[in-house]
Amino acid sequence: MEHQYRRILIVRTDRIGDVVLTLPVAKVLRENSPQAHIAMLIRRYTTKLVEGNRCVNQILYYDNGEQPVPFFTLASMLRIEHFDVVIHIYPRFRLALITWLAGIPVRVGTGYRWYSFLFNKKVYEHRKDATKHELQYNLNLLKVLGCDVEDKMAAPSLEVKPDAGERVKGLLEHLGVPRNSKLVILHPGSGGSAREWSAGNFGLLGKQLSQLPAVKVLITGGKGEQKKVDDVQAVAGSSAVALVDKLSLDEYAALASMSSLLIANSTGTIHIAAAVGTPVIGLYPHVAPMTVERWGPITDRKAIFAPKNKPLDCRKCIDQCLPVCECMESIAVEEVFEAAKRFLADTTDSHLSP
Repeated sequence: MEHQYRRILIVRTDRIGDVVLTLPVAKVLRENSPQAHIAMLIRRYTTKLVEGNRCVNQILYYDNGEQPVPFFTLASMLRIEHFDVVIHIYPRFRLALITWLAGIPVRVGTGYRWYSFLFNKKVYEHRKDATKHELQYNLNLLKVLGCDVEDKMAAPSLEVKPDAGERVKGLLEHLGVPRNSKLVILHPGSGGSAREWSAGNFGLLGKQLSQLPAVKVLITGGKGEQKKVDDVQAVAGSSAVALVDKLSLDEYAALASMSSLLIANSTGTIHIAAAVGTPVIGLYPHVAPMTVERWGPITDRKAIFAPKNKPLDCRKCIDQCLPVCECMESIAVEEVFEAAKRFLADTTDSHLSP
């Protein structure tokens, strides 16, 4: 790094997968400035993803759990911290103005927004073109600080907290999940971040998986996804266990680490599973800003499926936002099932064993 900054702030105030894919930024900064104080400004609901990270000294919050912290309150809070540099990985005018008013002398951000004059270290890359992975875009912001980011595409990692693991084991026991089960997580929602494989397809997949020896299917969902999970379970059968809005993020990481496989649309849970070393199957749309090239899980233990013989940026996908995506429906249940069986064949022991 050209200058040894003492106090560094990373801003990433959006969603789960985005935060997971930002954690390597803190790691590279720590490698370049071992003595620096590194803080992250995040939303409260993503706390468990950052809490305990060895490269992050401090967590600051953009919101109070419901509403953003008032503009001048947040500006004053950041001013008191005396940061030397702020890195806007998730650029927004409000945050750019706040960090400028807070008097942070070095402000790193994109050069392609109308408010980019508020940044004095600029990177000129259009993320919407999706020519690189999100993690690479994140790391490239560090180049203007003199950081070496070449060959730094290491997979994000999350440490599973023992207490979270015990809570999850207790929950699974309460739900009657046998300890010798091979757990397979189906996560049919995406929180609106991508075009989705349908609940019907997830249900058919869950039904087939449930018929395999020792396999227990878990269907997970967040707030507002109860109906989607119910629709999957209705097809998958009563042996599949629904877990809707029952797990904190550290508990979800623990559940993923106990599981043999996670199958999901493009959303944060796939990055959590990859970060704890669990094999993943990802279902990705053929829409440029949403493709696997930009948002794929960073792991060698993955299988990726995308629409077959469908155009990039299909106007039906982009303009109409139909309840069932015709392009995503071109991904056959049988081919996903075959990929799942290959991963499960490599799993000899239950991850639930004591």
